[in-house]
Amino acid sequence: MNELTIRPTLKFIKAGAITAAVIFLGLEILYLVKWRDDIAPWVMALPPLILLWPLARYLRWRSVKIVVLTDRLRYEAGLLSKNVRSLELNKLQCVNVHQGVVQRIFGVGDIAFETAGQGTWTPMRHVDHPQRLADELMNRAGGGVVPTSD
Repeated sequence: MNELTIRPTLKFIKAGAITAAVIFLGLEILYLVKWRDDIAPWVMALPPLILLWPLARYLRWRSVKIVVLTDRLRYEAGLLSKNVRSLELNKLQCVNVHQGVVQRIFGVGDIAFETAGQGTWTPMRHVDHPQRLADELMNRAGGGVVPTSD
């Protein structure tokens, strides 16, 4: 079986980037149209800081992933320093999926793993198609055939 990489969805990061860009442009337009004579020019150095918010969220997104190999599942977190947690797929007992109301609207959810002897841990929030991923992980854990269709 081929390697599978799971990351959180980019839907919320894209929405945050669009929101930050709209706020940034709105402040720039207000400055040019209404505030130019009332506010010192250096104040307009502040609106670009709004764009740091989606950048920080994107960097956090890049720092977390789950890699599913043929015999194990590896959870990796961190950009500069890295934490890795591995578990053997044959010890995977259950993959729990939780979807709140907003998550269901956007087709995302949280996944948690139950393993023999380690209990439950929730490694990733806001994953696209969480139930499909849970089914595929359980198929791989049981050595079953991985479904190829939606």
